[in-house]
Amino acid sequence: MLTNGPVTQSRQERLQICDDIAARLHEVYGERILAIGVYGSMARGTDGPFSDIEMLCVLSETDEPVDYSYEWSAGPWKAEVNVLRADLLLDMAATVEGDWPLTHGPYFSQRSLYDPHSFFPRLQAAAESPTPQQFKAAIEAVLVGEMYEFIGKLRNAGYHGPATYLPYLAMEFAQYGAMLVGLHHRAIFSTGAMVLPEASQLPDRPEGLDEVMRMTMSGELSEPAAIVSACERLWSGLVKWAGEHSYKIRSARIPF
Repeated sequence: MLTNGPVTQSRQERLQICDDIAARLHEVYGERILAIGVYGSMARGTDGPFSDIEMLCVLSETDEPVDYSYEWSAGPWKAEVNVLRADLLLDMAATVEGDWPLTHGPYFSQRSLYDPHSFFPRLQAAAESPTPQQFKAAIEAVLVGEMYEFIGKLRNAGYHGPATYLPYLAMEFAQYGAMLVGLHHRAIFSTGAMVLPEASQLPDRPEGLDEVMRMTMSGELSEPAAIVSACERLWSGLVKWAGEHSYKIRSARIPF
């Protein structure tokens, strides 16, 4: 029997904890609260017996900035409650960054515990508002800020080591390659554990991505030469893919 760390709980037990936390939030923040909701696996109905609790508490707008996270373990379970001002949360929902396919799921799906002013539909509308230009900018930022940097590090590691760095780089290539495909299709990944499997089901993937994702998911990361070859093929595939979709990797020598 597991007695240290998370223990088995039923979904009903976790929902009761959510109600208890919501009641405490009302005590602490009172009339400032616009909405309270549950997100993550519990909102999707995919939580497991050891899942943690993730909640969102939205406060009305004031001159005081609010962006606070309570995160704690009560022994047999763990919870995280993000407390944010409504306008800040709406701005976050409308922003597109490189990890958008993973971070923005909560804006599209919540289990509402309290929402008398219909804030959560406004939140989803904000998450649906970014333009194609914003997604294009995010994709180009990942191509240059992450993937171009990774290929340089990979070549350095292949040139003078350490070879022990290569498995980590392969995992980064796989993760950010999946993010690129998600951004390209504006697809939300359900959870961090499913990023690679779900990305592998999306169309129009860069050549070489499937191989690196397969190596990562299977743990076949013990052969340095195989890692280098697979990641180089992915980089070539990314360059080709970027050109096909007019995503810019190369700029002027000094663009400012």
